[in-house]
Order: sequence, then C-alpha cells, then structure tokens
Amino acid sequence: MSFAASVLTLYPEMFPGALGLSLAGRALEAGTWSLEAIQIRDFATDRHRTVDDTPAGGGAGMVMRADVLAKAIDHASPPGDARPRLLMSPRGKPLTQARVRELAAGPGAVILCGRFEGVDQRVIDARGLEEVSVGDFILSGGEPAALVLLDAVVRLLPGVMGNAVSGEEESFENGLLEHPHYTRPQEFEGRPIPDVLISGNHRKIAEWRRAEAEKLTKERRPDLLADDPPR
Repeated sequence: MSFAASVLTLYPEMFPGALGLSLAGRALEAGTWSLEAIQIRDFATDRHRTVDDTPAGGGAGMVMRADVLAKAIDHASPPGDARPRLLMSPRGKPLTQARVRELAAGPGAVILCGRFEGVDQRVIDARGLEEVSVGDFILSGGEPAALVLLDAVVRLLPGVMGNAVSGEEESFENGLLEHPHYTRPQEFEGRPIPDVLISGNHRKIAEWRRAEAEKLTKERRPDLLADDPPR
C-alpha cells in the first residue's frame, strides 16, 4: 500500500510543486505515494465561497471557519480512514525526525494548511487535528510547511532513496547533527581533506565522524544532547 497524502488548501496549484521533481517526483510517478490537493472553497455554502470570518472577541485579521473546514476534512477523511489529521501551525509541536519516521511508516496523512490569523479552535478539537510546526517563524500559510513535511516523509519511503543507509546517518537520526563531509579535490584553496578520512582505517574514520558530530551538536544544538529531547 502506498503512502497517500491529502492536502486541504486554498491554493491547490501549489502542489505538488517541488515534490513533483527529483526523488519525490519519481516516487510520485511510480506510485510509491500519492498526492491529492483539495480546494477548501469547494465546501463553502455561500455564493462568494467564503471560508473565513472576523475573530470572535475582536482583533485583527480573519479566522478560517469551522463549518467549512469540517466539511472539507470529512470529505478527505471519511470514517475508517486511519491516516492522522495534521494542521500546519506555528503553535504546533515541532516536527522531528522521529515523527517523520512514524508518518513514513503509516498509510499517509491528511494535512490542513491554515491561512489568515488561524483556524477556529472548535474544528481542531472536533476533528482531532494534530498541530505541527516546522519552526519558530511565521509563514504566509501552511502550504510551504506541508511541502516541507511531505518532502521529509517521502524520502524515507521504501525504495525512494537509492541508498537506504544514507538515511540512517543523517542529522537527528542518532540524536546528533551530522558530521562534516569532504570529497575531491584532495586540497581546495589550501584546505586539505582531514588525513584520517583518507587513511583507510575505518575504525578511526568512524571515531572521527562521531567526535565531529558530537562537537557540532554541542556547539549548535545543545538541546539535542538533553536526556529527553522534545519530540
């Protein structure tokens, strides 16, 4: 069974976007995964296809309506659909490599792309949406975040990467940032490849890579070295 992604969006033309190219694009063409972009406005009931309204209690901006979104979600994810329902949101739990692997091992995902000031909390609660964030910054909408999430997931699907081992030695897979990489030429602008990497001693190479990974992680992401890093 392939990984099936359904994306609820006001801009379905943004998909597949970059996901139609390279590894993800070839996997999409091969049927390793599928992508359905659903226009949220199709589930509005008024002549103007309205999907938002002013926030209760006042304030700037507009809020996406619960009734319209509920219809769109129910269409994409009918009873019995085992796929998780995700809402791309800056207030969500940070997306981690562990969560990406969980998603890649599952049947797919239904992804709601928020817009405006946010989504009516009632539909989040009523439809069990899992809020997911791709970083501590604000985007103009959830679509770029959905593309990021799907790219991270699709590359882990069986057969997508030419060398499956490469996916096991990357940043975050072992709780560390990835070690530095080098290739030819042996010297670049007076900077040589570290001698250990051309020594042929695989044990010492592994030790060097581990030490460099620990050093980079300590310098740049000490939070990853905590006993119980956030998921």
